[in-house]
Amino acid sequence: MSSCKTLLDALRAGAHDQALAALYALDGTQDSVDKARDRACRTAESFMDAFAPAEDAQTALFSGPGRTEIGGNHTDHQHGRVLCGSVDLDMLACAAPNGANLIRIRSEGYPTLEISLDSLLPRKEEENTSAALVRGVAAKVQELGYKLVGFDACATSTVLSGSGLSSSAAYEVLIGNILNHFCCGGSLDPVTIAKIGQYAENVYFGKPCGLMDQMGSSVGGAVFIDFNDPANPVVEKVDYDFTKSGHALCIVDTASSHGDLTDDYAAVTREMGAVAAHFGKTVLRDIPREDFRAAIPTLRKEYGDRAVLRAMHFYDDDHRALLESAALKNGDFDFFLSLVNQSGLSSALHLQNTWSIHDPRQQAIPLALAEAERLLDGGACRVHGGGFAGTIQAWVPNSDLEQFKAGMEALLGEGKCHILHIRPQGGCVVAEEIFPPARQRFP
Repeated sequence: MSSCKTLLDALRAGAHDQALAALYALDGTQDSVDKARDRACRTAESFMDAFAPAEDAQTALFSGPGRTEIGGNHTDHQHGRVLCGSVDLDMLACAAPNGANLIRIRSEGYPTLEISLDSLLPRKEEENTSAALVRGVAAKVQELGYKLVGFDACATSTVLSGSGLSSSAAYEVLIGNILNHFCCGGSLDPVTIAKIGQYAENVYFGKPCGLMDQMGSSVGGAVFIDFNDPANPVVEKVDYDFTKSGHALCIVDTASSHGDLTDDYAAVTREMGAVAAHFGKTVLRDIPREDFRAAIPTLRKEYGDRAVLRAMHFYDDDHRALLESAALKNGDFDFFLSLVNQSGLSSALHLQNTWSIHDPRQQAIPLALAEAERLLDGGACRVHGGGFAGTIQAWVPNSDLEQFKAGMEALLGEGKCHILHIRPQGGCVVAEEIFPPARQRFP
């Protein structure tokens, strides 16, 4: 019997239910375990049908989760501090070495992607494509001194498109974990895999992103990150069980488009950078708060009030991320919620990333936040991710969850309020079957 068939039989028999429950059944229900098992089985079946792997091909199941920004809105690009976390929506893949110098990936709903390992230089025509991410991750792994082997994979995703949950980071972390397993003997740690993903996105995909997305996906759980030295960020897992908080995490899709917002995003970094340049620095983290405060009258004249307000937001939200991390460590969820609300208010009033000045009639984020505040009693809400359009984040008391979801979907449409969980595990090998005997890698 082939390794893939052995894995599929083990999944069907419930042999890997414990691993699946740790990733997807964070609400503690058997229904969630059943759904996770069915999805894993379908992924393995699709892999067998698509690639007919060799009998001795060591087949494994991999996961790359989406991530949510919990604290520190637009602070990372100024070398600030953030709090983020992996969520129970992910990209799941069944994969095995193929004996060829070729990576082949069939993602559900898309044609099969093929990347030759013979040439891994960046390609201009691949920018902004999945091929660029795969090629970039493979190139970096090779650059680190590992011998690449080709593999086949079938992947499926539950990461919501345009939700700020970073499907690109989930994909990079997924590919990074597959290569780590088949080529590196599992020697790459989660922080290194995150950096490899960022490299692929910066150099191959063509997006000058920071490292928060990849770190939140790769490390897992709640993660506090200090980017004071971006090349060597301080990464700390925050030990807190969100299932014991009495609150649910909701990501609400306002159905507003992220299209044509490049200028809005660029203006944030440009204006913060202009304030930093006034002091002869590149980023605000290098300027003491008291120096900034003393220079505000001059900064207003030189760069305008909005630049000053956005710099104010950086200093406040940078510190808030630290306080949020400490609140969770101390088990003070009420204080954590108050900080989330403060962050949301600062994003709206100071950072000003809840609507675009290029289309002032579209203010779906402020409208959703206003409705969320009306429905919430003892929770918190704020803009989620980059802002200007897209999603909001809410921490909703479990007792009010049904009413909150119904209220938000009455405003925005059915299926727009998504109930998520902070999952403790980042990118990982979920399960594998090898000869002999079958064994499980996680937990």
